Amino acid sequence: MRVILADTYYWIAMLNPRDQWHHTALNYGRKHPNIHLVVTDGIIDEVLNYFAEEGIFLRNNALNLCISMKCDRNMEIVPYMPELRQLGFDLYEQRPDKGYSMTDCISMSVMRQMNITEVLTGDRHFQQEGFTILF
Repeated sequence: MRVILADTYYWIAMLNPRDQWHHTALNYGRKHPNIHLVVTDGIIDEVLNYFAEEGIFLRNNALNLCISMKCDRNMEIVPYMPELRQLGFDLYEQRPDKGYSMTDCISMSVMRQMNITEVLTGDRHFQQEGFTILF
């Protein structure tokens, strides 16, 4: 089964009909039903943070999505453990010339650990690290 990291970028596009990538995100999910998605605790946090003040409808949709991730057998949520956080800190420190967020550094570390090469995002930072972005 194909394993892909689903970045915050993807989830925001999925939930927000005003997002420029909304239709692309919806179509990707429809065209590729047999993929295994990986997310991190930080990605879930970012999705909930993004929609916290976007109105009750979108806020509830984000909450329901994040709750459903725990039950989806084609989804894996990688928890932040101290060792993983340290890998993120290390990458963050090693790239002072980049605008990588800490969440992205941890996601990139997870991708390396799990040998994931593709990411559902339009964030070029992943491409700079040698990953294939799918938007």
